[in-house]
Amino acid sequence: QVQLVESGGGLVQAGGSLRLSCAASGRSFSDYTMGWFRQAPGKEREFVAAISRRISWRLSNTYYADSVKGRFTISRDNAKNTVYLQMNSLKPEDTAVYYCAATLREIATTQNEYDYWGQGTQVTVSS
Repeated sequence: QVQLVESGGGLVQAGGSLRLSCAASGRSFSDYTMGWFRQAPGKEREFVAAISRRISWRLSNTYYADSVKGRFTISRDNAKNTVYLQMNSLKPEDTAVYYCAATLREIATTQNEYDYWGQGTQVTVSS
C-alpha cells in the first residue's frame, strides 16, 4: 500500500509556472513508477507525465503527453519520497484537477495501469 498527497496547485496567469508535489508514504517509494494525470471539467482524466522506478544503474525514464512536452518536467526525489511536476508556460487549457498516481509496473501511461491515487490538487490558469 502507498498513500499519496498532492500539493502545490493554485491560480496562475497564462505564461506562469507552478510546481506540484506528491508526497508518498508506505512501501518503498523507489519501487514505484509515478504518474501525473489531470481532469478538466466535463472531460475524461488524461495522462500528463510519468517517471519510471529506477532500473538497475540507469536513471529513471520519463514520458510526457504531447500537449505538455517542452513545458512540463516530471522528476522524483527518492530520498524524500516525493515526485514533482514542474509546469512552465501554462495555458488556460491546462486548467484541471491534477492527480498523482503510483504503480509497480515499469512503464505506465494509462490510468488503468495505476493502482494508487491521490486526492488531487486544483490548477487554474487564467487568460
